[in-house]
Amino acid sequence: MPGPAPEPKKRGGRIPRVSKLMALAIRFDRLMAEGKVLDQSELARLAHVSQPRMTQIMNLLHLAPDIQEEILHLPPVERGRDPITEHDLRSVAAIVGWQGQRQKWQQMPE
Repeated sequence: MPGPAPEPKKRGGRIPRVSKLMALAIRFDRLMAEGKVLDQSELARLAHVSQPRMTQIMNLLHLAPDIQEEILHLPPVERGRDPITEHDLRSVAAIVGWQGQRQKWQQMPE
């Protein structure tokens, strides 16, 4: 008689905060597009954050799509501080051209 099936390997660490914020920005954008919330001010009120903080989160949507994808799939943080923060990404998102964003993104710490 075979033994019990091996348990799946647990993924160590925690999801980086910036990955969670990127996912929230995408979700919030969809809520506005679907007309479920009026604007970012309403989102801020519902999420219990300030309007400026909501703007910071939503500015992640200005990043090139491939950068957004990479942020969503950052490796788990095993211990210590996140290597990349939303604050770090502000200067990347502020660049108008995606090519310039990609160059700045490549210079980010891993």
